[in-house]
Amino acid sequence: MDVDADNFAAVEDATELLLEGETQSAIEALREVLRINPKNSYGFFYLATALYELERLDASRDAFRAAATLSPGYLGAWVGLSHVLRQLGEHNEALEAANEALKRAADDGDALYAAAMAHASLGERAKARRLLEKYLNSGIELEMQLEVRGILDLLAKGLEGDRFEMS
Repeated sequence: MDVDADNFAAVEDATELLLEGETQSAIEALREVLRINPKNSYGFFYLATALYELERLDASRDAFRAAATLSPGYLGAWVGLSHVLRQLGEHNEALEAANEALKRAADDGDALYAAAMAHASLGERAKARRLLEKYLNSGIELEMQLEVRGILDLLAKGLEGDRFEMS
């Protein structure tokens, strides 16, 4: 096995715990994975996800940042970091993280959505709308299409420069 596969295999039990809703147990398992291998970006990513579930946003941000730092090509880490930064009110940093995701995958739906929400949180409604339209046209599921259309309607009701907040 290669290092990446080994790192992913190391977090499998913890991800199962997350899927089963055993968030605290998952956190304990992930901390053990990271104690053994503090360079496991998957460990940090899933730890960030678990902490986010518990609304521990500062700790989630730090874990997403560690995952992105350890594996700069880890798209999910940049997207997750962008969302948590935005929720913490760190809007410029959220846009920077979203842009890092877009650099790696310009047409990725999650990256487009993260960038759109970061622009909206900065009051850059026109940019947010363009990115959301691109996201909408990428073949997303119906449920997400409805959510995005609702956000587009809300963005259209405000003025450019008005910040748009959504968790």
